[in-house]
Amino acid sequence: LKQVFNKDKTFRPKRKFEPGTQRFELHKRAQASLNSGVDLKAAVQLPSGEDQNDWVAVHVVDFFNRINLIYGTICEFCTESTCPVMSGGPKYEYRWQDDMKYKKPTALPAPQYMNLLMDWIEVQINNEDIFPTSVGKCKE
Repeated sequence: LKQVFNKDKTFRPKRKFEPGTQRFELHKRAQASLNSGVDLKAAVQLPSGEDQNDWVAVHVVDFFNRINLIYGTICEFCTESTCPVMSGGPKYEYRWQDDMKYKKPTALPAPQYMNLLMDWIEVQINNEDIFPTSVGKCKE
């Protein structure tokens, strides 16, 4: 059980913010708020004087890192043989379509679906047009 809850075990390396940058400072502020037992509504409120796009970007990356951590704890138990379908219970099946390799919605084993999904998300997060690393460069 100890290895399941290992904080260092992630599906992908955690994305980090460069120390000394505005986003690093916002990330520290968000972490402090979330770990202080404060009201969640107040914790995610945009701090006065901060850029809304930068604040959202920090939380998107943090959410991605947390999902990686959660998936990292279950990925060894969810294999192509134990999880042959990506589903949300018995009523819902998720199919992958990326208009490149998978032109039509395609049923995939859960681990393969998750790998494609996490790769896709990582591409979005690393896209400078969507998540620029320079403060104040976000497109509206």
